[in-house]
Amino acid sequence: MALIAAATLAACGGHYRPVTDTPVRIGAPYTVRGTTYVPAAEPSYDMLGYASWYGSESGNRVANGEKFRPGWITGAHTTLPLPTYVEVTSLTSGKRILVRINDRGPFSSRTRIIDLSRGAAELLGMRKRGRGPVRVRVAQPSERDRAALRKGKTATELAPLPQNVLATLRERFVRGVGPL
Repeated sequence: MALIAAATLAACGGHYRPVTDTPVRIGAPYTVRGTTYVPAAEPSYDMLGYASWYGSESGNRVANGEKFRPGWITGAHTTLPLPTYVEVTSLTSGKRILVRINDRGPFSSRTRIIDLSRGAAELLGMRKRGRGPVRVRVAQPSERDRAALRKGKTATELAPLPQNVLATLRERFVRGVGPL
């Protein structure tokens, strides 16, 4: 019996939660550095702001209990349910990727709207800069793309935004958030 229990624990990553899309957790309000965040389902979430990336926490547990894997295409958001899938668009290049949100953050400023794993930052071409202007919106990817992201793989490549749409988003960003 002890051998079966040990094998079961090893299969699910020991003290880490298995990577799964169920249950979706919204969570209770929480306070960090004097700011209270109220998690909520926001199916129409579509925001402009800065993205940054994190990677030195390798091996730590993320907010939904999974093991943090810096090379995977994941991210952190202050209020979206865990997990949530989002489309992140670099306003520098127009490149778009699908990201699985499984952690909480960023907590440094109101203009930073997402923290990306190193893998996601590399795909967007922003790893060397450390941060960049982005659009983040909730997505409903196919089960195939969800499964790929749950396994640490990239989802289907998305076409870059057309230049006219990108120009409009950049203008909105400068007016509402700040310099690119």
